[in-house]
Amino acid sequence: MSDPNHISEYPWLQQIPKLEWEEKKTIISEIDKLKKQRDALILGHNYMEPALYHSVADVTGDSLELCRQAATTGKPVLVFCGVEFMAETAKIINPTSQVLIPSQKAGCSLASSITAEDVRALKRSYPGVPVVSYVNTYAEIKAETDVCCTSGNASHIVNTLNSDTVIFIPDEYLARNIAKETGKHVIFPSKDPRQNPALETSIQKIFIGWHGKCEVHDKFETEDIAQVREQFPDAVILAHPECKPEVVEQADFSGSTSAMIKYVEKSSSHSQILLLTECAMGDNIIAANPHANLLRLCSVRCPHMAQITLEDTRDSLKFLQYEINLDPIIIEKARRSIDAMLAMS
Repeated sequence: MSDPNHISEYPWLQQIPKLEWEEKKTIISEIDKLKKQRDALILGHNYMEPALYHSVADVTGDSLELCRQAATTGKPVLVFCGVEFMAETAKIINPTSQVLIPSQKAGCSLASSITAEDVRALKRSYPGVPVVSYVNTYAEIKAETDVCCTSGNASHIVNTLNSDTVIFIPDEYLARNIAKETGKHVIFPSKDPRQNPALETSIQKIFIGWHGKCEVHDKFETEDIAQVREQFPDAVILAHPECKPEVVEQADFSGSTSAMIKYVEKSSSHSQILLLTECAMGDNIIAANPHANLLRLCSVRCPHMAQITLEDTRDSLKFLQYEINLDPIIIEKARRSIDAMLAMS
């Protein structure tokens, strides 16, 4: 951002109250200076607040896009404005770079739902079955994984594996939604491997899932859709694949955050659109697409993404905090599953 004082040059500033902008523009200028001093790159996830997303992030996107960009950066310092598992992924792909995350509190309910020992137990119960892990997992899970996936490429990854049975973890709803797309039956084993039954030979295509959930997308219900359709009969409803299967089924379109953005970009200004995902993304879409006619009915904010602020981003660069450190063995193992995903994508 060349000059934060020239509001007219940046349409997204219309989304920020003037008093709030007066406080933020000084911080943005500091971040720009620190980026040059550190030769740093800032990666911003689609769920970041508009002032951060549009002003200081050098690269923006969903998990897959940020993975791709992180793989080619070559910068000595990377600041990941997203949650911890995303910063870990950047470190796995760029082991020689110093990877920072602006907040120590940026966790994830979904990523925390499964441990490496849980994955090893599944592999012991179902030997030889390929493991597909959602990229929204911590490094130790990726290290036990054959190939990662995102919500946008999950169906493609599963189909490319060409395996009747797949361990697909940890998001329960994504597993159910992708199983429907790929023609598989979903089972959910017990955490106690001694209670896990053998695979039914009568069922040809099986997803072995896990009961993990995103606390944001778990909040959306079919009743929400019914109420919206009653008030706005012509509205087009877009749901993230991490939503409940019945919510996805009643929506008009389901896709990753990047797919949602592309949908809005191609839509007419006459089309009323409701996004069923983290609400900050709607602010970012409106800021970048003034023509978009988004229904601002979503108030679900991820408490972990909300931990990332401009002030923390500045301090992360200023004091080189908080650094992501991973065991080299974990990095080596986890890198294979990410490389496999990028190759298949």
